[in-house]
Parts: sequence; C-alpha cells; structure tokens
Amino acid sequence: MARGIIRWDPVEDITRALDKFAPGGEMLAGRTLAPLVDIKDDDNNIIINADLPGVNKEDIDITVSDNTVQINAKCSKESTEEVYYRQERTYEGFSRTIVLPEAVTEEGASAKLENGVLKVTLPKLEKEHKITVQ
Repeated sequence: MARGIIRWDPVEDITRALDKFAPGGEMLAGRTLAPLVDIKDDDNNIIINADLPGVNKEDIDITVSDNTVQINAKCSKESTEEVYYRQERTYEGFSRTIVLPEAVTEEGASAKLENGVLKVTLPKLEKEHKITVQ
C-alpha cells in the first residue's frame, strides 16, 4: 500500500490551536462574553458605555450595589439549519461585573441603548451629610 507524503505546516497547526481560544472561537461558542466598557467620571456621576451589539433593550438587566454594577444581556441565536464554513458569532449573551471607583446610588440612575452601545449613568453617593446644630 503506497502512502503519500503529507507536508506538515507548523504555522497552520498553531493558527488552528489559537482559533480555539480566540474571541468567538470554538472554545467560546455558545458561551457568554464580557462586553467592552468605558468608564468615566463627570463629577456628579459615573458613566459606563458598554458595547452590546445585537442586543434588544428588553434583554438587558442592570444591577447596582454600592460600588458595583452588573450588566447582563441575552442575545438571540441565528438559525443553525444552514451549513457554515466557519461560524464565530455564536454566543448567548454578555455579562460583566464592574467595580466602580466610588459608591453610587440607583436613585436617579438611567440607562439608554443606542446603536449597540449601552450608556449607564449612575449618580455618586453623597459622602458628606451636613448636620445643623440646634
């Protein structure tokens, strides 16, 4: 029985192995991703901008506690009836817990989703309370 010579390409093997761990690769298929965020301070508020592409506002859950914010979002999966050569956009949603630099309050907080970017504005918790002497 004749055997042909198979050329080994180490770069291809490494690339294939890295694809398993890359964002959207096989190791993350069907899992939850952490959204990218920007956090800024405008003196009175902490403002978080989070990338949530393909998410409907009804599918977002935001929990605020002292100096922590948790953002959870579900995504609808596309039909898997078609045969793909490569499918990297298979994830169930986003989840991220963010520790803020200061304590915030949910009173007066707001959130808006526009063009796949979630903007959460959280008022800072007042540090000082003045007491009037009687």
